[in-house]
Amino acid sequence: MKKRYIVILALLIVVGPVLARQLFPPEPRQYSGVTLDQVQYTEVTFRNDAAGLDLAGMLFVPDGEGPFPAAVIIHGSGTSNRQNRWYLTLTKHLQDNGIAVLLPDKRGSEQSSGDWRSADFEQLATDTLAAVDFMHSQEIVPLSAIGVIGMSQGGWIAPIVARETDDLAFVVSMVGSTVTPKEQLLFEEDHNIRQMGFLPGVSYGIALISTQHIRRVRMPEFYDAVGDYDPIPLWSKMDVPALAIFGRDDTNVPSERSAARLEALGRDSLQIIMFDGSGHAVQDPAGRGDSLIRKEALDAIARHVTESTAGTGAYN
Repeated sequence: MKKRYIVILALLIVVGPVLARQLFPPEPRQYSGVTLDQVQYTEVTFRNDAAGLDLAGMLFVPDGEGPFPAAVIIHGSGTSNRQNRWYLTLTKHLQDNGIAVLLPDKRGSEQSSGDWRSADFEQLATDTLAAVDFMHSQEIVPLSAIGVIGMSQGGWIAPIVARETDDLAFVVSMVGSTVTPKEQLLFEEDHNIRQMGFLPGVSYGIALISTQHIRRVRMPEFYDAVGDYDPIPLWSKMDVPALAIFGRDDTNVPSERSAARLEALGRDSLQIIMFDGSGHAVQDPAGRGDSLIRKEALDAIARHVTESTAGTGAYN
């Protein structure tokens, strides 16, 4: 009889919070962000000769004569979508602050050829290198300097791009992890399961199993190729001004662990900003607004680009 009560109690501890979450789900927050019909851009195409791919994207040109500093966006995981308000919110803010932006279509997305699903970080980096080369050669807008902004997964790719070219004036990592993809996956799965209602500890045990399924069954090629990739050695050798932005409440990326690994490098040219109350989008904290990306983060990125490129003259 006692054992039965113990089993029932254990089931209640494990299943009870999940049932409560399903019966009384939290009200999702609604965020405001920029939409595609609110921006002006020029359609562009360029070639990644190294991979034999024809790529496309949107070039956002600021008002005025220039020359302007420019940023090339590096996409996060999954398929890119031109309607994505997270990217458009950042892009428009930079454009409004005198910064040109190339927002490429990720390979295999929208108007770009190829397939991101079969590409590792080194291969995806060649797309960004092709985009940087395009910005150097294009004649649509006069530019003074070019850098890259890695968004989420793009934060893993940005230091690879910096290693492969001397043409970058700055690097920004927007909620980019600095732990390995395997470690990041376990962190994210643990929090995904917590959001289903499982208690911490229980969620971690389940995540240990689910991550193995993801790595070995669902996405074995990807995790075999990049699962142990550690970006810190590349960050340690980066010699351009860099900015890393994190949200302390991020449930996708271990922000405090990632920031600590960067801080341990002791690089004077690397600025790290942790925003309290923000998650993976670096959104407004609860009760303080509904912006998809909080203004302090947008201003920090624009300021980093402007200050890193101050005094540079036109080159095209």
